[in-house]
Amino acid sequence: MIWTHSRNRLAAAVADLGYPEDLADLLAKQLGSPKAIDRMTAYLQQARPGSMEMIADEMLAICAEIDAWRERKESQEAQAGYSAWLNSETRRKKYGDEQE
Repeated sequence: MIWTHSRNRLAAAVADLGYPEDLADLLAKQLGSPKAIDRMTAYLQQARPGSMEMIADEMLAICAEIDAWRERKESQEAQAGYSAWLNSETRRKKYGDEQE
């Protein structure tokens, strides 16, 4: 239901700019989440881009930001796991603690 609502709002924004609603389907598929679709809709309503190229550029920018966020989260999780291992009793018993 959230997906449908977001996609319908995007389709209305695309149609309001005079572009075919099929463009909204392509954008929604590429963006991949209701939150990203809502960001795209807000951009279309506020910036009112004058070409499909500008719309595509913004869609790519949103996707790049999402990918960077995911990579940052994965890195943070890996670092947290490594830090937990470094501070674990198991590691200290097996390898000793060089900081003592």
